Amino acid sequence: MAVLNGPGLGALGRRQPEIYGKRSEDDLRKLLASWAGELGLEVEYSQHDGEGELVSAIWSSSPRCGSLVINPGGYSHTSVAVMDAMEAFPGRVVEVHISQVLSREPLRRRLVTARSADVLIAGAGLEGYRLALEVIARPDGSSRA
Repeated sequence: MAVLNGPGLGALGRRQPEIYGKRSEDDLRKLLASWAGELGLEVEYSQHDGEGELVSAIWSSSPRCGSLVINPGGYSHTSVAVMDAMEAFPGRVVEVHISQVLSREPLRRRLVTARSADVLIAGAGLEGYRLALEVIARPDGSSRA
């Protein structure tokens, strides 16, 4: 499975820690490896600040990865290109947001990309990525706990 992060998420722990927490991107990588191992999953992780880079990463991961966990960052509010790439991804797509975007500024409440996700997880901090992996790991593909 591919885990892709969008703009600003390479600055985890440094950028607005009161919203995104104090854990770094390196901490997230380690957590993903641990959680994936517990669930018997293989994870390819990457972070992309540029919109075109993120779109290319979605397209290039689809032949290798059966599922996609994505935090599009700020592009979730504006990018039809990211939305279209997510829509075309052949496997399950789980969109993750560290903060509860629906309770933040009005601009952040509009999630263009979420319509292309099978599951949306928001407001659980980095644990949202663990929840996404658990959804992907379910043999029946369901999103129910």
